[in-house]
Amino acid sequence: MGRRKNRLTDGRSRVDDYRHPDATRRNNPPAGIAPTYEVRKRQIRRYTYDPHLDPKLKWAEAEHTFFEVDVVSLHIHERISTKAILRAVQRPEPVQFALFGETPLPADQQIEFYKHEVGWANRLILGDSLLVMNSLLVKEGMAGKVQMIYMDPPYGIKYASNFQPRIDRRDVKDRDEDLTHEPEQIKAYRDTWKLGIHSYLTYLRDRLLLCRELLTESGSIFVQINDENLHLVRCLLDEVFGRENFVAVVAFAKTSGFGETKTLSTVSDYLLWYAKDRSLIKYRQLYASKELGSDLAEEYKYVELQDRLTRRPMTREEFNSPRLISPSCRAFRPDNLTSQGATASGSFPFDFEGEVFDIGPNQHWKTSREGLRRLVAADRVIKRQRSLSYVRYLEDFPVTPINNNWLDTRWGFDAGEKVYAVQTNTKVIERCILMTTDPGDLVFDPTCGSGTTAYCAEKWGRRWITCDTSRVALAIARQRLMTTKFDYYELRDPERGPAGGFFYETVPHITLESIAKNTEIDAIAAKYQPQIEQALTDLNRALGKDWKEWEVPREVPHPVWPKEAHEIYWKLYQAKQNPMGTPSEQVKEWLQGIYRLTGHIWESLDDVPDPVPADDWPEAAKEALRRFWEAKRAKRREIDESIQRNAPQETLYDRPKVMRGVVRVSGPFTVEAIPAPAVEDPTQASIPQFEEEEARARVSDRGGDYLTTILSLLKQQGSVLFPGGKKMELENLRPLNVGYLHAEGETKQNGKTLRVAISFGPQYGPVTAFQVQEAIPTAKMNGYPILIFAGFSFDPEAQALIQKVPVAGLQVHFANIAPDVLVGDLLKTSRASQIFTVFGQPDVRVEQQKDGTWVVELRGVDIYDPLTGEVHSTRGEDVAAWFLDADYDGKTFHICQAFFPGDADAWEKLQRALKAYIDPEAFERMRGTVSFPFEPGDHKRIAVKVIDFRGNEVMRVVNLREGGAYHG
Repeated sequence: MGRRKNRLTDGRSRVDDYRHPDATRRNNPPAGIAPTYEVRKRQIRRYTYDPHLDPKLKWAEAEHTFFEVDVVSLHIHERISTKAILRAVQRPEPVQFALFGETPLPADQQIEFYKHEVGWANRLILGDSLLVMNSLLVKEGMAGKVQMIYMDPPYGIKYASNFQPRIDRRDVKDRDEDLTHEPEQIKAYRDTWKLGIHSYLTYLRDRLLLCRELLTESGSIFVQINDENLHLVRCLLDEVFGRENFVAVVAFAKTSGFGETKTLSTVSDYLLWYAKDRSLIKYRQLYASKELGSDLAEEYKYVELQDRLTRRPMTREEFNSPRLISPSCRAFRPDNLTSQGATASGSFPFDFEGEVFDIGPNQHWKTSREGLRRLVAADRVIKRQRSLSYVRYLEDFPVTPINNNWLDTRWGFDAGEKVYAVQTNTKVIERCILMTTDPGDLVFDPTCGSGTTAYCAEKWGRRWITCDTSRVALAIARQRLMTTKFDYYELRDPERGPAGGFFYETVPHITLESIAKNTEIDAIAAKYQPQIEQALTDLNRALGKDWKEWEVPREVPHPVWPKEAHEIYWKLYQAKQNPMGTPSEQVKEWLQGIYRLTGHIWESLDDVPDPVPADDWPEAAKEALRRFWEAKRAKRREIDESIQRNAPQETLYDRPKVMRGVVRVSGPFTVEAIPAPAVEDPTQASIPQFEEEEARARVSDRGGDYLTTILSLLKQQGSVLFPGGKKMELENLRPLNVGYLHAEGETKQNGKTLRVAISFGPQYGPVTAFQVQEAIPTAKMNGYPILIFAGFSFDPEAQALIQKVPVAGLQVHFANIAPDVLVGDLLKTSRASQIFTVFGQPDVRVEQQKDGTWVVELRGVDIYDPLTGEVHSTRGEDVAAWFLDADYDGKTFHICQAFFPGDADAWEKLQRALKAYIDPEAFERMRGTVSFPFEPGDHKRIAVKVIDFRGNEVMRVVNLREGGAYHG
């Protein structure tokens, strides 16, 4: 990466992101061409538990000592760069693939997947976390590469409580319409809770073992859990990581606890923090600010005024409302100068301001006699009754180390920022990241949800990988990451990106010991003490006094007071000489003015001090007093500067220095998915003739024959519903075992009887491009004019494959299978009367403009409703999101332009930040259905992807013809 600093500050570019030039990743396959190179042979990795670890928790499934995981590839479906999206808003130009973080490879290496290192891009992955982690370990060699893992597994056993069914609705209730209908989610729920807590613990233990494999030796894992399963999950972590690697239990507040309850309100959740190796753990201390008025600063009940001489207790009003205290004042608290236990060297009498203070019989001074003298020289010692105290200013150490009780993390007024039903406050995850990682380190979250971990990692310049089984969750996370903005933290080494580090704010950590050992104080005191003593001698001679240094009267009005305070003082002094001559309200106003400007509390004219020096003082005395206090102030100023200069500094890792004038957006990231295993060898058993309700129950039984049951349901229905209410009647349905063709039947079109082939998708997962690519030539070769792919969901690349290369003489249709078939046992009622429904493609208009650029309009799309099993034609304005790839290469969808018609606030933060650089009308257009003009790319082909509110995706590919237009 080239040096950014000059480019960012020259005024031409106001948007930037972080790249990670030192980091690489393996070249996993793009979804568009992965089917050609799919490995057919099943690969499995076995993991074994160590029987010599700590005593184990026993449960119904705990007896297995090993488990096996399929080795799968992770296919790249999308590449996303917010910087590229915003660039397309500003001007039409060909797609610059470098903005998406792609590394060009020679042609022969492009298809050698997992063989070559390419530039880093963050990763958002759809799929079961066990399969994802196993792929990262086996395929990509990522063991020992992850610095921190944040895991937020489901807390409860209720189906509805685990998943959010729609992008636009984060209230989750126990109604049928609120349940998720995503096949991957259904499988995740069944696998996790099939035996209640028993299978839940197995689910967790297996994943924790792979998490441990991913962590670096200095790495940490945080598992978020509630009090219901805290003890059980801690036992699992003890077993997997070892009790010796336990670090802490962190309790963090989540609610105020005002809800109705019959017993104690539960206001906290918990983090279980374990290290891969506690002796090697990476840890960065975080601090909380000690602000006046907070619990952390409740002991600071005294204030030193602007003159640095007057010290007094705070009033009750000041303590409760610190804003009343002038910013020029310093809060402090008296602290102990002694410790328990007598010592030979530390138990001695000490003379302070003419009084000898003896140490207690079982005490000793915290420093030596020499150290005490330095504290006195620094004005850090005060008398308190019969003892001496040390003056500890709040600003000496204005922060305090955080502990394991986080009370400032509950959702309050910021709850409106929640975009997901079970979203964790960002403050919680940010602290975990900042405590255990450095910029450029890799963070992994196997429980993505709304993408909070990815958001926090991106915010703080960390690399990230996250995964989830929910399309809704990934759609929310993708939008959140695409549309957010961050501060641009100044880089120490721009060539290395965040891995080179940030510049951080620091705070002094001034202690009694650091002052007592500061030898510079001796030199400063020796420099000014002769001046002070000479001025004091002259003052005493001129006035005939014998004042000691601490007895000399202070100047009134004080020279450091502001001019307005001087003016008010003389008015008060004159009013004191003639009390009846000034209205009381005027006097009160002046007294309040003195308090506001200087911090002095004078309740009445009687409290107003006489001026010092007095008018009747001789000039020699006035001059001597001036020299005395000037020398004292200069001495104090230099000693304070020395104390600050020599104090240890604590780094504030949560306060990196911000580069002003730069809006940072998310760096490039990919959206990936695990390809679901296509079904190739169905059973040849005859199809039993049972009722539809019985078939629904059988498909929910993992021991049942999935293909047999699905085919039975199709035979019961006897037709496939098309958009517009038309039906394709199917007759003579029977099983088939020819490659990826699972059934055949007949239908009538225009008086002719045509053979129909059917390819079913997997029980838990989408129909993939690989399945489509394999089934089409088989159907063509066997003389089928019609091919139907029936599945619970579909990869967009599967649809795009047909559009890129239409097959002559073969009608290809995609039909949704109603998810009620999978969740029938979880529903109170079944609403989907139509089980097999064909859906259409996005309706788009593509036109070339007079200047040669092109514009796309989304006119509508067929949206499948899993609650009814019907397809509704929806206007473009009513979709959750739609994206445009202006130069579709057939491999990966590059989001060049992004639109969110269903969320008027999606771009709000970036719009506010960039209002001076990007026309507000452009952001308004990004909420609509008409694209920005774009120049055609090398491939002369575009793709449009539409996302509905349930996270489902459909895609249309259009070839650009010069001077032409396309509508369909």
